[in-house]
Amino acid sequence: MALNSETLRENLRPAWIITRREVRDQFRDWRIIIPILVLTLIFPSLMNFTARQALAFVGRFGADIVGERLIPFLLMVVGFFPISVSLVIALESFVGEKERRSIEPLLASPLEDWQLYMGKLVAVMFPPLVASYLGIGVYLWGVYRQIGWQPDPVLLIQILLLTFVQALVMVAGAVVISTQATSVRAANLLASFIIIPMAFLIQGESMVMFWAQYEVLWWAVLGLAVLAVVLIRAGVSHFNREEMLGRELDTLDIRGSLMAFGAAFRGPARGLGEWYRLEIGESLRRLRIPALLVFGLMLAGLGVGAGLAQDYPLPLPAIDLSNLEIDSNSRLGSIELLNAASVPAILFQNVRASVLALGFGLLSFGVLGLLVILLPFVLIGYFAAAFAGAGIGPLAFYGGLVLPHGIMEIPALVLVGAGILRLGACLIAPSQGRSLGQAMIGALAEWTRVLVAVVVPLLLLAALLETFVTPQVAVWVLR
Repeated sequence: MALNSETLRENLRPAWIITRREVRDQFRDWRIIIPILVLTLIFPSLMNFTARQALAFVGRFGADIVGERLIPFLLMVVGFFPISVSLVIALESFVGEKERRSIEPLLASPLEDWQLYMGKLVAVMFPPLVASYLGIGVYLWGVYRQIGWQPDPVLLIQILLLTFVQALVMVAGAVVISTQATSVRAANLLASFIIIPMAFLIQGESMVMFWAQYEVLWWAVLGLAVLAVVLIRAGVSHFNREEMLGRELDTLDIRGSLMAFGAAFRGPARGLGEWYRLEIGESLRRLRIPALLVFGLMLAGLGVGAGLAQDYPLPLPAIDLSNLEIDSNSRLGSIELLNAASVPAILFQNVRASVLALGFGLLSFGVLGLLVILLPFVLIGYFAAAFAGAGIGPLAFYGGLVLPHGIMEIPALVLVGAGILRLGACLIAPSQGRSLGQAMIGALAEWTRVLVAVVVPLLLLAALLETFVTPQVAVWVLR
């Protein structure tokens, strides 16, 4: 253990040298220090004034609870704004030095790529994070002196952890952009992929704060921590100093990208049968483990939906199914059933959902895309538990309403989710001899290949079963 600790310290020492160099240079730049000081000292004082005025205003109308919820929210805001400076610093951490032509000696040093990367990352995050914690201290000291408010210790720990992981996510994402961009201008434009999601996150956290559902913040901390690890892993995996020095200008080669996509989609197969046997077979083999993971998450989604039905029950009257039957006009009582014209609409809806999940997955290393796939299963679990209280048991619900077409649709969705997970993994794992763009094109071509060859036919069969078979089976099982 002592030997491992000593080895770890020896490996981290070069990274710490880079960190000290970067921090020292930052404290010499007044354009960095002045905003940090303003956000550390003046902004918390402004929030103290806002809290005092808000309490006085709402107190006139007997709405003291609004003021009580506002103070913790302002505490979160005070912690967030100083770390926004870290985004600006991180965006120019590599590409800025490249434009100033000061990065060549650094890249020529005998440091390993991960040591150089981690040294830069820690250096970028350290000063704004310290300023953020100082700002929180100034705010707490001021609000205690003015109105005597003290935070709950658990809430304070949540805010401190939330501030840390938000800073880590922003810095990790910005450093990834800085290593891949060819100019500071391009890096600033790409920063919208960090700023916009963080803005939505702050809005969601503000709703949690005003509703005083503080336990939800633990999930936010956990999710951001996982995302930070993924971003750091992606940055270290795809950081290449030789490629950074050689990349002067990015050009949009649409024709070349389409040709690379087509070649990856077809593979070396010389016919349709060989393509199915070799390329599709190999793609399905690579998706075995992700598919098992997605299927397990689907089962968990059913359980989550059933749990939500217990917490938020849907009041349903008892349902009498003894006279359930389909008439000659394909109507179930007053409900008009699906017909042949519904098949294209069902197929289009499922394919569109798959493509939408892919788009979300590309922006979140597969996480949000997987949530799009899992959401229907949460709803199915919810309604299965809700209808159980109306006299329709879970076995009858799943056997009559889900499984007849789900036999085809569920495997299709499993493959879609597995492909999205694999696409996210390719963004994280090192690409041997390939750039990040080439790895993405290859993974996207494989996902499209499985979609066209396997998923769409399964979804077509599912649409046919859902239209012509599921209603008949539902009547037979539920009656």
